[in-house]
Order: sequence, then C-alpha cells, then structure tokens
Amino acid sequence: MQRPLTNANKNLAAISNVIGAFSSESIDGIEISGIAQSSDAVVAGDLFIALAGQKVHGAVFAKDAIKAGAIAVLTDALGAEMISGVPVLICENPRRAAGIVSAWFYEEPMRDLYSVGVTGTNGKTTVTTLLHQIMQAAGRETGLIGTVEVRIGLDVLASKRTTPEGSDLQALCATMRERHMRNLVMEVSSHALTLERIRGSHFAVVGFTNLSQDHLDFHTSMEDYFQAKSKLFTFEYADLAVINIDDSYGARLALETELPVVTLSRNQRDATWHFVSITRDYIGASIAIRGSGGVLIEGKTILQGSFNYDNLLMAIAIASESGIDPIDIAAILPQLTGAMGRLEPVRLGQRFTALVDYAHSPDAVTRVLEMAHEITQGSVIAVLGCGGDRDASKRSLMGTALRDGADIAIYTSDNPRSEKPEDILVQMVLDIDVIAPNQVIVDRASAIKTAVDHAQDGDVVIVLGKGHEKGQEIAGMVHPFDDRIELARAIEDKK
Repeated sequence: MQRPLTNANKNLAAISNVIGAFSSESIDGIEISGIAQSSDAVVAGDLFIALAGQKVHGAVFAKDAIKAGAIAVLTDALGAEMISGVPVLICENPRRAAGIVSAWFYEEPMRDLYSVGVTGTNGKTTVTTLLHQIMQAAGRETGLIGTVEVRIGLDVLASKRTTPEGSDLQALCATMRERHMRNLVMEVSSHALTLERIRGSHFAVVGFTNLSQDHLDFHTSMEDYFQAKSKLFTFEYADLAVINIDDSYGARLALETELPVVTLSRNQRDATWHFVSITRDYIGASIAIRGSGGVLIEGKTILQGSFNYDNLLMAIAIASESGIDPIDIAAILPQLTGAMGRLEPVRLGQRFTALVDYAHSPDAVTRVLEMAHEITQGSVIAVLGCGGDRDASKRSLMGTALRDGADIAIYTSDNPRSEKPEDILVQMVLDIDVIAPNQVIVDRASAIKTAVDHAQDGDVVIVLGKGHEKGQEIAGMVHPFDDRIELARAIEDKK
C-alpha cells in the first residue's frame, strides 16, 4: 500500500472519539502512525482494522498484524473477543468507521484535490482513463485509481480491486496530495458503495455512465444495484452530478438525485452536453460536441464504437466543467487512446482486425459486438466465457448476446475459479443450439486459436471478458494468461 512519507501521528483516544468507539482498557498517550485493513500491509505503529468478512473475521489475522507492528486494533464486539495483547477499540460498524477515521487521520486529502468519481456498470475504466489523459495533457498533475491500475505521477501500481478499502484509498489520496497533485480521477464500484469503502470521501464531480445486469450475486436485484449506485449522488459524497440520460437508469437518477445535474446524451439536443455530429471513418471519427453555455468542441478521435463515444462525451464534459479550456480539449482529442484491455487492438501485420475487450455483462457484450459490425463488412468472430463464483443468472444472457451478435460464436472458459468450466458453459449455451462453425471449446487458448484460424481478410476477431487481466483463476490458483498474448501467438501461428 502506498502511503505518504510524512507521518501525522494521531492519538488513539482522539481516534476513538471520532468514530464513537470504546475500549475496556486505558488508551491515553498511545500514538498511531498509520492505519491498515490488511495484516500484510501493517507497519510498526499502525492501527489494524479487523472487519467481519463473508467467510472469516478479520480478527483472525490480528496476531499477524500485531507481530508486524500494529499497536492497537479497531473491530466489532465479536472480533474483540478474539484479540489480546494490544488495546482494542470496539464500535458497532467498523466497516463504516474505517473510511471515516482514515479520512480524518489523513486530514481529508480528497478535499484538497479536484476529485472525480465515476460509477456505472460499463465504461468506468474508459471514462476515467480518458479524463486522466485529458487532464495530464492539459498540464494538470492528476492521480488515477481504478480497475486496471493506480497512477501517482510516474508511479504505476497494480490494482487489487476497482475501489480500494477505505484506509488504502485515503492513504493513496494523501500521497497524491503530498506529491503536489491537485486532481484525482477514480472509479467507484457498487461493491465499494455498499461496503462503505468511500465513507469520509468527497468528490467535486461524480459521473454515472449506465446500469445493466451485473453483480446480481452480490446485489439482490437490479433495484438494489441501482440504489447502491445512487448513494454516490448525494451531498455526503459530491457537489455535482454528470449523468448519461440515454440510459434509463441514468434518466431516473437525474430526476431523483439531490445534486445539481449536468446531463449527457448522444442524441438528445436538450441535454447539457450532446453530440452535434459523429462522422465515422476507418481510423475513428470526426466529432462535434455542444456543451455548457453553448460551447462547441470539434475534433478527431481514434476511438471506435458508439459506447466509446458516450465514454468520451462524459470525459470531455467533466474536463470542461473542471475548468479546462474547450480549445485545449479539442487539441488533445486525437491523442486520447482509452484504457488497456478495452477494445485494445493486437496488430502484427495481419489482414483482419484483432481486438481484446473486458466486456463481461450481457449489455456490454451486445454493445461491443454491435461496434465490431460497425467497423467491418466482413465477419465478426467472437470468443467469450463467464467467470465462476459470480452472478450465474447472467450466463445464459451472455451466451445469447454472443450468439446474436457474432457471425461465429466460440464459447469458452473465463476465470472458472472454484466451479467446473464445463458446468459454466452448459449454463451459457442453455437453450442455444450450437451449430458449426459456432463451437464450445473449454480451453481458452484453443478457443482463441480457433477464432483466428477462422478469420479471413477484413474480418474482426474479438476476445471478450478478461481484457487487461494477466491471469486465469482455476481451482484457487491463478495461472499466467493474457488474452492479448494468446491472440498474438495465434496470429503468428496463422501466418
């Protein structure tokens, strides 16, 4: 975990007062130099926060944390019974307290940054990456936190999750502030909102891209999923909302949020920001966008696909609302490349298009395959699997989306995790008559090779589901696997 270099020690009694915790022993005079929610991240002088998990209570790891140097623990009553040897702060909801106390400990670093949070089922990574690229190109030092990576200046860190735990998030923001950054762009997941990781956080702007079926293994229904996302659009967390109203849930959110709203639309001319024109060509598109106060931004983009134009529109709107000159935005447009693993091309001189994309929900699969047809008059050959130990209700929907959107559909494994890949594939092709050249191929590398073998000049081969990931989780082990590398190997073998 990245932390600021300057220590700002805080008294444990003061920490207790901030969150309304209590301790059965004296905590006077104890100074805390950091906060950690993972025993692996503990350094000497830390307060260790032990949360109740789905399978095991974090208090189980308190001994490891204490051995690493933790001098106190914050937990609930159940966790307190499992801990000895250091003072224990007890509160009713340590999960909520984690973000609040971490923000207080680091003196609310997000309020010292122009912070932007983006949520939605699809597009979060692309929007935040594009906005980060715009801000950097405009001369604004900007941090990035998201699914693929964390960027602090020239430092690039691998991400463990889309939105970090509360203590990690506030430490990252404090590090950015310490390095004289003045802007932050980050993804906010529904899991983070539900599990209260962003308590204590505050954004200048929050964006909503869209909502479609995903994560129903975690949320009880689409309404529950929507309500989780909606939590971000309150004055507790933000000052301004930027919302895509082409999405039905976005249109609803724009009416229901208590925040001031800037609306976005690809086609609705009454939206604050909307496209005047999109003229596609073989390398992208020429676009014209009308925005706040009648501003007009025109330029070229190498991005492909209607959904990417939605993502670009949001990034441009937020950039402009943040004060970046529209003239500068127009000049930056041709430089914008989007995120790794999102319609990422693999080019080895082959005479067909090869792409890798992270699409892993029914709506995302549909949108990406529609885009693939937009850029070719040839066939669209697509490879897709569904992850194990995740929302099983979307598997048949994703299988249907693949069948309907691809000329040649190849069903394969994704990250089966603890499930048998064959069982997942049975659910994917439920009610689908898989007829050649469509195929079910359990081994993902073989599936990718088969797709490439089918490709003719002018076709599109697109591998969906894993995007930027560099491993495949099978039966509790993560094996090296990168769709981009496998696609490149298959193309080389075909030559």
